[in-house]
Amino acid sequence: MRIIKLKSHAKINLALNITGKNKLLHKIESIVGFIDLHDVISINEIKTNEHKISFYGKFSKKIGKKNTVEKLFAKLDENSLLNKKKFRVRIRKNIPQKAGLGGGSMNAANVFNYLIKKKYVKLGQKKIKNICDSIGSDVFLGIDFVNCILSSNSRIKKFHDCPKYYTVCVKPNFGCSTKKIYSYVKTFSLPRFSTPKKYMFYPKFLTNQRNALEEIVFKNYPKLKKIASFLTVTKKPIFVRMTGSGSTIIAYYNSLKNCKIAKAKFKRKFKNYWCITSKTI
Repeated sequence: MRIIKLKSHAKINLALNITGKNKLLHKIESIVGFIDLHDVISINEIKTNEHKISFYGKFSKKIGKKNTVEKLFAKLDENSLLNKKKFRVRIRKNIPQKAGLGGGSMNAANVFNYLIKKKYVKLGQKKIKNICDSIGSDVFLGIDFVNCILSSNSRIKKFHDCPKYYTVCVKPNFGCSTKKIYSYVKTFSLPRFSTPKKYMFYPKFLTNQRNALEEIVFKNYPKLKKIASFLTVTKKPIFVRMTGSGSTIIAYYNSLKNCKIAKAKFKRKFKNYWCITSKTI
């Protein structure tokens, strides 16, 4: 059958707070966006007895059998939701692993969304969310690539036509373990995004927010603090913030020109780090 290509965009946390913990996971609230950096997914139905899932590209190394797309198909087959149909999925990985950009989660979300839209899978929203949550805590955020605010009670409010920002995204040659970073969390904050509003995506609000994991990450990985400090004084970004549990640091700009200048200055100082310009979508 015809091969369909999908763009699987990187997810960013414009702000993140930790408000508590249940038995298994921490409760977080976050202002979530997406950037035009994306993996490319090729998918088509095949006449075989099993799904064929493979990865290629710069950031495809060390992706094992327990990846999110494999987990998605295993869950769908376990519940007999695909009527024995099988698929070939090839993913060109442009998003680094262990970067706080949700690359793997967004891959699973994108494939799932395709299967839903093409009516290979017919499910209500509650069941869709349950399957997403069984694969990864942030998978459901990528079912639609729309700016949203995740409240600490797990409710998601979507917002369209939000301000766009040019970004410089930087990741050193190491990643951060989400599990390890969260294991250091000992204090919580009161919820701040319980009543989501569109103004929360505007600079005036975002400049006064934070990523609550930064203090922990910067203590354990001083290089990331050095990166953030350097970007803060490079062509006056609106703000600089780590996304997720790291290790990507992002500087946000109103001007494409300043964004490009900042990248050039950073590359002169830190020659061996992954560094790209992008834009929120």
